[in-house]
Amino acid sequence: MNMEKLVSQFAENVAAQTDAIWRGDSKAANRYANKYTSILNKLRAHGDAGREALTVLFEHPRMDVRVMVAAFLLRYRTQAATAVLKEAAKGEGLVPFKAGQALLRWEEGTWSLDPE
Repeated sequence: MNMEKLVSQFAENVAAQTDAIWRGDSKAANRYANKYTSILNKLRAHGDAGREALTVLFEHPRMDVRVMVAAFLLRYRTQAATAVLKEAAKGEGLVPFKAGQALLRWEEGTWSLDPE
C-alpha cells in the first residue's frame, strides 16, 4: 500500500475514533485507535519519508486529525507541530484539551510518541 493511501486511512481512523468517543462507543473508539496506530507504525517503517507523508495532515479540515498528527510528529517537525497544537489548545473541549496535554508533555520532557 502506498504512503498516500496510508495517510488517508490514518486521518479517517482518527476522525472515526473521535466520532465514536462523542457517541459514547468506547469499543469502536479503541478499534479505530488500534487501526491508526497500526497505520502509523507502517508509515514509520519508511523512516522519515513516512513521517513526512503525514505532514499534509497539518492542514486537514478536522482539528482532531491535525492535533493527532501534530502530537505524533512533535520530534520530527517540532515547529509546525507546536504551532498546530498551540492554535488548537486555544479552544474548549476534548480536542483542545488533548492539544494542550501534548504540549505539556513535550515541554516537560515526558513526550514519547515517536522516539528516534
